[in-house]
Amino acid sequence: MKHARYILASFPNVEQGLKENRKVLEDTLHIKAKIINVPNSFSNSSYIKQIKVGEDYFFKLYIPHNIEKRTYLIISTKMTAQKRMQQHVYSAIVFLNIISMGIIIIYAYFLSGMLIQHIKILSNRLSKRNEQMIEPLDTTDLPKEFETLAISINTLMMRIQNFIKYKKELFVGTAHELKTPLAVMKTKTQVTLMKRDRSVKALEEALKQNIVSIDEMNKIISSILEFGRAEGAQFETPIDIDIIELMNKKAKDFRILAEANGQNFVYDIQPNSLIHHIQPLLLTQIVQNFVQNALKFTPNGKEVMLRSYVEDGRFVIEVIDEGSGIDDKKDLFAPFIRSQASSGTGLGLFLAKSASDAMGATISLENRENKDGTIARVVLPK
Repeated sequence: MKHARYILASFPNVEQGLKENRKVLEDTLHIKAKIINVPNSFSNSSYIKQIKVGEDYFFKLYIPHNIEKRTYLIISTKMTAQKRMQQHVYSAIVFLNIISMGIIIIYAYFLSGMLIQHIKILSNRLSKRNEQMIEPLDTTDLPKEFETLAISINTLMMRIQNFIKYKKELFVGTAHELKTPLAVMKTKTQVTLMKRDRSVKALEEALKQNIVSIDEMNKIISSILEFGRAEGAQFETPIDIDIIELMNKKAKDFRILAEANGQNFVYDIQPNSLIHHIQPLLLTQIVQNFVQNALKFTPNGKEVMLRSYVEDGRFVIEVIDEGSGIDDKKDLFAPFIRSQASSGTGLGLFLAKSASDAMGATISLENRENKDGTIARVVLPK
């Protein structure tokens, strides 16, 4: 197009100028130009054609010159060298792609082999574990890419180990707790039968003692049934719920219970609204256990506080009482562990721990620093 504009601007008589300067145009601009008449296929617009003559390629530009005479200015240039270079570039690209794909396939084969090798190592180590030998995996000879996976597996194994440990303690503790009232019943009955003068009063006293022992066993059995129901609640489908609305509703119920016991119950639920994907029944079990324990060990006239807040993207619930505190040396989340002042079965915190594990939450108990009392805390996952 530049050559065409040059020719049209330089020659007043284009046809004569092309004839006189044909050699100059070929030597300087490497083009051939001429005027032709094509009346049958004349068009008012310019167009380009690519043609091949033997082994050579040419581009021809057709520009309308004289509309009345229906003539074109044709400028042609040889493009063989450029065309061959283009073909060489295409061939090089295809060749490099083939080589690259081969290298990628080989690399992927060896890389997958390396990954599978480490996966097999992890699989072999896991296959050797059982309920009697749940030890953390050794991550020293694993690549960095597998460290996160190994840590997650170790965390899961630790949870399984704690679960098995608490289950065993639950069974052993249940047998031990039931054995004591049964022994009392047997002893009291035997002593009564051994007496020669078995009066009505003695028999009455033995029966009353047996009823007390039966009540204790019923209490233990009820707690175990409660544990079974709590485990069933772990299969509850999580839903999106406004957790603040749920907490405010429960707090009002707890305040009524505290006032009936002559205790002060206050609550501060923050933020104003928070949608969380949780199992509401499990959360209710945890908070209810914390509040009931706080009310149980807080003297009349003292205060129990329920509060919540968001910290580092996690929702935190705390129950703070003004009781006598806890014994830090005891694992209070183990089954049948209770303080001397408690009349319960010692399964409440064990149930709360099971519920928090099912939710992926963490719970903790600690003594207050500035005064007597305990802080029970549950932190929900992000």
